[in-house]
Amino acid sequence: MTEEKTKKAPAKKTATKAAATGRVTLVQVASANGRPADQRATLIGLGLNKMHRRSELEDTPSVRGMIAKVQHLVKIVSAA
Repeated sequence: MTEEKTKKAPAKKTATKAAATGRVTLVQVASANGRPADQRATLIGLGLNKMHRRSELEDTPSVRGMIAKVQHLVKIVSAA
């Protein structure tokens, strides 16, 4: 009997840099108080709801559209 050796595929390396993975990091710089409900909902969708919170998201067209909607409330810290 011969023993069959099974080869495992090497583990995929995940990039940790934002630029290498197509990610964007946002910081909320203005309060959502007194803003329309749709802007508050957009901030929550981006993972932000309090001042100075950071959120790292995948850089997609839908995320870019959300950022454009609340561009006066957020600051892009890093982008790919």
